[in-house]
Amino acid sequence: MNIFVRELRVHRLGLLFWSLGMVALIGAGMAKFAGYEEAGESVEQLMSTLPRAVLVIFGMTGFYGVLFLYVAVMGAVHAVLLGSTLVSKEERDRTSEFLYAKPITRSRALTAKLLAGLANVVVLNVVASAASLYFVGYFGDGRRSSDEIRVLTVGLLLLQLVFLAVGAAVAGVARRPKAAPSRATSLMLVTFLLYYLVNLNEDLAVLRYFTPFKYVDAATLMADGALDPVFVALALVIVGAAIATTYRAFAARDLAV
Repeated sequence: MNIFVRELRVHRLGLLFWSLGMVALIGAGMAKFAGYEEAGESVEQLMSTLPRAVLVIFGMTGFYGVLFLYVAVMGAVHAVLLGSTLVSKEERDRTSEFLYAKPITRSRALTAKLLAGLANVVVLNVVASAASLYFVGYFGDGRRSSDEIRVLTVGLLLLQLVFLAVGAAVAGVARRPKAAPSRATSLMLVTFLLYYLVNLNEDLAVLRYFTPFKYVDAATLMADGALDPVFVALALVIVGAAIATTYRAFAARDLAV
C-alpha cells in the first residue's frame, strides 16, 4: 500500500475526533457569547471589568479573539503530536520492517509521511474555518466579518505547519521514539508560556520572535487584517530548518525492528 494512503488511513479516526472537538469548541464558545447577549450583558462591557493583566494574557479585545486562542492551542497540539508520531511510530511500535520492505528510499518514505501530515492539518484547518464562519454568523450577529475569520484561519494554518515540522524534527533527533510526542508537546507548551510572558511584560517584547503563538496574535491580525511579513518569513525559516533536520536525522538513524 502507498505510504501516503496508509498514513491517511491510520490517522483518519484521530482526525475525525480532532475535527469534532474543534467544531464543539467553536460552537460552545460562540453559544456562550450568545448566552451573555441574551442575559442583556454586553461582552465588551464584561471584558471592560476584567483586570488588564487578564486582557493582555489573551492578547485581544473581542470575544472571538479569546476563542481563537483556544482554537490555536488545539491546532498546535494536534500538529505537534501528529508530526512526532508520523516520524517515530515505526520504531515505537517495532514495525520498521514495513519501511524496510518498501523498494523506496527513506527520504521518499518520509516525504509521503509528511505529506500525509500536511493533509491532516489542512483538513482540520478547513474544519476550523468552516465552523468559525458558521457559528460566528449564527451567534455573533455580524460582529465579526468573514475577512477577519479568514485571516485568523490562515494564521492558524501557519501555526499548524510550524508545529507539524517541529514535532517531526523532535521525533527525528530523539533517541527514544516513545518519548518524542511528549517532548514535542512540552516544547510547544514552553512557547505558549512564553507567549503569556511576552503579553504580560512589555520589557520581554524581544522574545516574541521565539514563540510562534505571537506570530498569529488575534488582536494584531484583527487590527491589521493581514499577517506580519516578518513573522511569516520567520515561521517559514523554522519550518524549513525543522524539515531539513528531520530528513538528516531520519536518514542517519538505525530503525529498530
